[in-house]
Amino acid sequence: MDRTRTVAGLDVHKDSIYLCIMQQGGTIIFENTYGVLTPELRQMCVDMLEHGVTEAAMESTAVYWIPVWNELCGSMELKLVNPYFIKQLPGRKSDVKDAQWIAECLLKDLIKGSFVPEPVVQDMRKLNRRICDLQEDTAYYSNKLDAALQRCGFRLSNYVTTINGKSYRKAVEAISGGCTDPEELVKNIHGRIVNRHGIENILAAVTGSFSDTDITVIGQYWELIAIYDRQSQECQRQLTALCEAHFPVEYKRLQTIPGVKERAATAIIAETGVDMRMFATAAALVGWCGLKPRNDVSNGRYKCRRITHGNRYLRQILIEISWVASRTRNCFFSNFSYVQTTVKKKSKMKIQVAIARKILVAVWHMLSKQEDFIDIYLKGLEKEKEMDEKLKTLESKAVL
Repeated sequence: MDRTRTVAGLDVHKDSIYLCIMQQGGTIIFENTYGVLTPELRQMCVDMLEHGVTEAAMESTAVYWIPVWNELCGSMELKLVNPYFIKQLPGRKSDVKDAQWIAECLLKDLIKGSFVPEPVVQDMRKLNRRICDLQEDTAYYSNKLDAALQRCGFRLSNYVTTINGKSYRKAVEAISGGCTDPEELVKNIHGRIVNRHGIENILAAVTGSFSDTDITVIGQYWELIAIYDRQSQECQRQLTALCEAHFPVEYKRLQTIPGVKERAATAIIAETGVDMRMFATAAALVGWCGLKPRNDVSNGRYKCRRITHGNRYLRQILIEISWVASRTRNCFFSNFSYVQTTVKKKSKMKIQVAIARKILVAVWHMLSKQEDFIDIYLKGLEKEKEMDEKLKTLESKAVL
């Protein structure tokens, strides 16, 4: 072991940072407290380099660690540590001694750094998570808009599959513009919906009592949803451009998975990156995502089989992919879903989680081995066809 090894422990707070620099043998050579403004962070970096610091560790305290990381990552090796694992080790609790304890744990190699992706992937993460937030806000205000319309007696949502459909949106756009005549509103409804439920029912559904205040509120909700949609599309365009510029091969490769298109492929790359060396095995990636079932067993009885906590943004997009993949004809995932839910009578929601886990395992292997997705179900069908052709050939020869 290098006897001149110098490490630093940082206890990061919202308005202060406690620094402790320690050499091999546990000798403290420097301690100080800094503010969180950028000039103070840069001065802290200078002080650390002057004392020969080559490694530093800090706790992942909310978002306060990110500016510190950005200032130090170009000058030394950094480790981001989950506070839960630091607190598991015996030690004394205070701000200064916390920094000492982090430095001592780093010096003795008792802690492992968390996954922090490269700057390009971090930018992609910001865009992806912004899209997720915008989609949540859109869903929230869409429900608010429908509630406002229901109060006015507008019942079209009772006859359409989703309030995000074209017919519903066209009718709402007309109302937000001041048009409340049922005869005019019904012209925006698709003919298939009218034929299914009858013109009388649809005409009655779009008939309501709208005051000027109602139209103002509905118009504001509609404008807000339009803004969220526009911002979401803008973020997605920028996210796709980053993927095509920096990871074009992996971006196309992920789209060979059933159910994965532009949105899903960009989201996966944004959350995991393309370098799988941080995750030693596919199981490690599954556990980091939070799709691994916990085995809470006591006295031979399973108390809980729920999935663990993890990256909720990645888990959300994988569940969405699993629903699409389970409905894609002639693929492994749809066949697996059919067998598990129809033949073995298992819960459809649990099977979607299982499919999401299988997709993530496939992602790990594809990015690690630089291979496209291979559908074993289709491969089996091809082998069956080859066998059938051989049998037919043998039968024809036997007849001759």
